[in-house]
Amino acid sequence: MARATPEDDKLYKIGEVCKVADVQPYVLRYWETEFPQLAPNKSGGGQRLYTRAEIDTILRIKELLYREGFTIAGAKKKLETELTPAPTPSPAPSNDVLANVKKELREILRMLAK
Repeated sequence: MARATPEDDKLYKIGEVCKVADVQPYVLRYWETEFPQLAPNKSGGGQRLYTRAEIDTILRIKELLYREGFTIAGAKKKLETELTPAPTPSPAPSNDVLANVKKELREILRMLAK
């Protein structure tokens, strides 16, 4: 597991995020309405404060929209699939388990044959 760093806890103002992402503030505000993954905290004065994870999401949204040519709806779906963890496959049953099931089924067949 990755260790948390002070950078992970730092909050960034909208102006700082705009510089990093090279987009205008109104673009970020619009994206917040379209992408539920973007929900910056707000300071007491109403200033948007973004986490490092939200900045990474913003950069990915920009890449999907501007570089890869996705529509907003397409980028939304793509981002959801990227951020949803894949289910871990169940381990295959061992030979012992299968042998026991086979044995139990034979016993059931034998009882039914009587």
